[in-house]
Amino acid sequence: RRQKVSRRSPDMAGTMRKIIYTPKAPIMKGIYSQAVVVDKTMYIAGQIGLDPTSGQLVEGGVLEQTKQALVNMGEILKAAGCDYKNVVKTTVLLKDINDFAGVNDVYKQFFQSHCPARAAYQVVALPKSGLVEIEAVAVVGAITDV
Repeated sequence: RRQKVSRRSPDMAGTMRKIIYTPKAPIMKGIYSQAVVVDKTMYIAGQIGLDPTSGQLVEGGVLEQTKQALVNMGEILKAAGCDYKNVVKTTVLLKDINDFAGVNDVYKQFFQSHCPARAAYQVVALPKSGLVEIEAVAVVGAITDV
């Protein structure tokens, strides 16, 4: 006779999911979270250049909006016990791809070494008529570079 073998191993007990929220970054009305951590991977919702206090886009154009979007991302990272070094992938959405060089200059102030993988696209429109939106994937916990 064959012995029944359980298909459920201790590793399949479940997957941890945690919602990350901070009042220091904007949350637009909608059905989404600022970030979600699944096991050790954090998925950060796209950030536009909103001032978290006023809920309005910062003035000064695409460069100031890029800076504010990355500051907002930093607050979300902090809320999860991380920083920019934990980011492994970003996606940059631009209203005008011709703004890429300027956005890149601001971006490299936040990601100075071991830069994350990145994709950049031009899109037709962004929330609140923003000029840039940046989403990210990060790894929670200590990272050892090899």
